[in-house]
Amino acid sequence: MNVLIIGAGDIGFQLAKRLLLEKHNIIIVEKNPHQVKRANEQLDAMVVEGHGASFRTLKKAQLESADIVAGMTDQDEVNLMACMMAKRVGVPTTIARVRNPQYTAPDFILKPEDLGVDLVIHPEKETADAIVRLIHQSSATDVLEFEGGRIQLLGIRLEQDAPILRVPLKELGQRFGNPPMRIVAINRKQRTVIPRGEDILVRGDQIFVISDPEYIPEFIELAGKSETRIDNVMILGGGLIGQFIARRLSREINVKIIESSAEKSQEIADILPDTLIIHGDGTDIDLLALEGITEMDAFIAVTGDDETNIIATLVARHLKVPRTIALVNKVEYLPITPTIGMDAVVSMQLITVNAVQRFIRHKQIASINTLPGVDAEIIEFIARPKSKITQKPLRKIHFPKQAIIGAVMHNGELIIPRGDTQIQPDDRVLVFMLPQARTEVEKFFK
Repeated sequence: MNVLIIGAGDIGFQLAKRLLLEKHNIIIVEKNPHQVKRANEQLDAMVVEGHGASFRTLKKAQLESADIVAGMTDQDEVNLMACMMAKRVGVPTTIARVRNPQYTAPDFILKPEDLGVDLVIHPEKETADAIVRLIHQSSATDVLEFEGGRIQLLGIRLEQDAPILRVPLKELGQRFGNPPMRIVAINRKQRTVIPRGEDILVRGDQIFVISDPEYIPEFIELAGKSETRIDNVMILGGGLIGQFIARRLSREINVKIIESSAEKSQEIADILPDTLIIHGDGTDIDLLALEGITEMDAFIAVTGDDETNIIATLVARHLKVPRTIALVNKVEYLPITPTIGMDAVVSMQLITVNAVQRFIRHKQIASINTLPGVDAEIIEFIARPKSKITQKPLRKIHFPKQAIIGAVMHNGELIIPRGDTQIQPDDRVLVFMLPQARTEVEKFFK
């Protein structure tokens, strides 16, 4: 497909990079000369320098031949204007990144269809929702939900006293009563492995488990963890993400926000009356101590600066805060975060790109996700009639070794697949795979 991306900032750049891997034809419109230079040097895409809300620029970028237009700049009005013009000339699919909560509010005077937008994405809200899930699942490094929450994918780091250590995976089912879960990946020493029956788990492994949500508490105990009760949370950064998190959490727990800007501190104090707002430097240990960081159950760093978030989170870890979560957007930082002692990280870039990619591919798959620092994809396929995956029981299908089927939803029922499981047409199949296996895996579902 021909995809026109407006904006080559962090999100637009990563989206183009991901879609190029899927062999789409990419054209990018960007007004910043430095970002134009980066895109030209690092992406196999046509880059047009100019304003994304200029019809002349969009025509130069072959707007009328685009199948999809994705407005990914950090300016809502540019993204919406580009989508409106795209619809006017007949582009089938339009996607807009929108930051202003008023534009997505239920009572806003204009609906997405009035603005010519098929999909509105609010990256800050999506990121805040991911962090709130991590607060509620306090032992996890990652939490993803599928099928409206009926399936969970949990990332968790194993402790030295975990009962499942040093047991071959093929024996786990018998030893622990064939629980409704499957280990689909092991992240070990910055390398992601799709596990086999002979593999064993060792201390420090980050494992990814697909499970029935009701079984999660029991599995957390098998991983050597215990849930931390979260009553007090400190948030570094009073931007949109911090505000969304505070608004969600302050209904049930005590929340403090530390914001470096005096003006913004006053502004968010007016709109978040149930949250304590503190003006100051969140990397200042004396300030953190004064504001009671050692009494916090969780520390969340969501400023616009990755380095600040990383440093502040490591300070909180040093001060024995039980739960820490950091926003880290630079892709090159993600693989090293576990090795430097970080608890859990989220990436607004990855969350946004996942949402766009999921929408673009919705006719072939139900969902697609990636995880920060993990070289793998989680794709929910829909089995088609007469597709290869439906022809035989799984033990007789030569599925790629770099992929694993983690769960099957059949007529609304969760199935953890075994060798004798046979997938039926219209089943939803959750597959965890390394990128190099994608082409082979897709052949089974066509």
